[in-house]
Amino acid sequence: MSKIKMILKDLKNEDIVNLYSEIIKELKNRKIIRTKNILGDLAEFISIETYNKTPGLPNLQAAPPGTQNIDAISKKGERYSIKATSGNLTGVFYGLNDPDSNNPELQKFEFVLIVIFNNEFELQRILEINWNQFLKFKRWHKTMRAWNLSITKELITSAKTIYSKVDIT
Repeated sequence: MSKIKMILKDLKNEDIVNLYSEIIKELKNRKIIRTKNILGDLAEFISIETYNKTPGLPNLQAAPPGTQNIDAISKKGERYSIKATSGNLTGVFYGLNDPDSNNPELQKFEFVLIVIFNNEFELQRILEINWNQFLKFKRWHKTMRAWNLSITKELITSAKTIYSKVDIT
């Protein structure tokens, strides 16, 4: 058992709740999380850090806050949308045509990074798909009136694996 787990087991419930608050404050101070979407912010931070530390991958920087459709940009100007999930669906992609539209889809980004966490929010995998793969795998979410991605075996095997802790196929 790790030292952190041993310390946590000895803490009272109130202390653990207070510790969680302090961790969130520290993550904000370090600019690891920027919004109330903690999992999404963690996915963006982890993705950018992973790309910047991995030889052969482009260096990424966070897109300015409020930038639509993208979360990171490479030095070559390639646009990345980053989606986190702890299940089998990503968050939604707004700003794309409805399924009944006859208009050609304007390309909003070059790549999607799918950051997969387990139920305890531990990083399991980072996948990369390009725009054409996104168009192939996107599914309409009627309630949200936007597109999302289902994490299927076909998507996982088609995607480029950037990081994998375990085999989840």
